[in-house]
Amino acid sequence: MSTRIAFLKGHGTENDFVIVPDPENAVDLPPAAVAALCDRRAGIGGDGLLHVVRSAAHPEAKDMAAEAEWFMDYRNGDGSIAEMCGNGVRVFARYLQHAGLVTEGDLAVATRGGVKTVHIAKTVSGSGSAAGDITVGMGKARLPDGEVTVSVGEHTWPARNVNMGNPHAVAFVDDLAHAGDLLSPPPFSPASAYPDGVNVEFVVDRGPRHVALRVHERGSGETRSCGTGACAVAVAAARRDGADPTVTGTPATYTVDVPGGRLVITERPDGEIEMTGPAVIVAEGTIDPQWLETAVR
Repeated sequence: MSTRIAFLKGHGTENDFVIVPDPENAVDLPPAAVAALCDRRAGIGGDGLLHVVRSAAHPEAKDMAAEAEWFMDYRNGDGSIAEMCGNGVRVFARYLQHAGLVTEGDLAVATRGGVKTVHIAKTVSGSGSAAGDITVGMGKARLPDGEVTVSVGEHTWPARNVNMGNPHAVAFVDDLAHAGDLLSPPPFSPASAYPDGVNVEFVVDRGPRHVALRVHERGSGETRSCGTGACAVAVAAARRDGADPTVTGTPATYTVDVPGGRLVITERPDGEIEMTGPAVIVAEGTIDPQWLETAVR
């Protein structure tokens, strides 16, 4: 590896990412390299990495190329591969806009969780915002059968099993402090519910259709935000509140506060879920190839 690799840094409600533009899928990013880049002390730092590749150039996305030109090859901060990242899709779309590859309006993004529809809103004049919010069509939630519990220390709670293309366990608690430090994955039961691990959300109520969460993201630890987690929480809250849109025929919209900001989640009667929130590009530069080679040895 002798050529410097371009990168950007971005975040969506402070869920932050290293962005590596690589349209032709020419950059080798083994897990050790991703972990080194996401390291907050020795690397660039991020909850995950967004590898920006043309769908036609990636073996996992070729079948989606007719629907979506770009593929979000998402990696967790530890280098492991993930199916989807809701905040990541918004930041991915913001990068495409930043690079002049797309404009305001609608686009499609291929992910391992399927093709996601994205809408980049126009900047509202006088709003003080650098760019409009981004709405992502997150698809439909699946609600696997079976009881699940999660634990922190001596506390154990029932949790709702929600799959948003990646697995979530949603626990409603009295106090977000009960989640502990969330440095290690909270134990869950039964083990068969999540054979590949799980993202765990701890949730409190803030008001009508308004909740707040803390989250342990699988492969990343506690993060400032989790888009698929916010969707899973809204779905779980709607069922708890008797507001399931597939039953009532009325859309359910929840405001979800995360440590890094606020997201708005709407589930429609057909089960489709939309997530709206900000996405920001904060820096760009190049990666020293010698450093990267040394870091992954």
